[in-house]
Amino acid sequence: MSGTSDRYGFDDFDGSGDGPADGSTDGTFPDDDWDSGLLEEELRQAAAILDPVPAALRSVAVDAFALHDLDARVAELTFDSLVDGIPVRGETDPPRMLTFQADAVTVDVEVTPDGLIGQLLPPRPARIEVLSGPREYARLTADDLGRFTGDAPPAGPFALRLRTGGEVVVTEWLRA
Repeated sequence: MSGTSDRYGFDDFDGSGDGPADGSTDGTFPDDDWDSGLLEEELRQAAAILDPVPAALRSVAVDAFALHDLDARVAELTFDSLVDGIPVRGETDPPRMLTFQADAVTVDVEVTPDGLIGQLLPPRPARIEVLSGPREYARLTADDLGRFTGDAPPAGPFALRLRTGGEVVVTEWLRA
């Protein structure tokens, strides 16, 4: 094998010693004739066959997209007793207290092993959905004083979606 080595360490295999066999002199490779879009589609098909998206994950993704509501206001977490609370002596499993705020709307929630207890401030009636991943969400109703209760505590990540008249407020997602 005669030939010289270029500055990148590749041998010049045409034997002329004048550079790459394709005639380029700048040390670059010629443009390939393959279509990147075609390669992307082939890789997508291979992934769908070899590593398909689980049905439960697809359902969660569709539900998450359905939550996308441009008119909804996000209620930010302003208090979490796990982080901000002061421990009480003798209390072994205190309830978790959460406060969310979006503009003038405040949502206070107590999470216990028995379920949820909460109140909207200022007080008003509302429909509340407890969102928790791929499962069907629980529907709660706040009375005229803004009070609501739920019989089942959320398991795993959850958020609340409140509908009061034409207004929609969604809390941040938290792990129960």
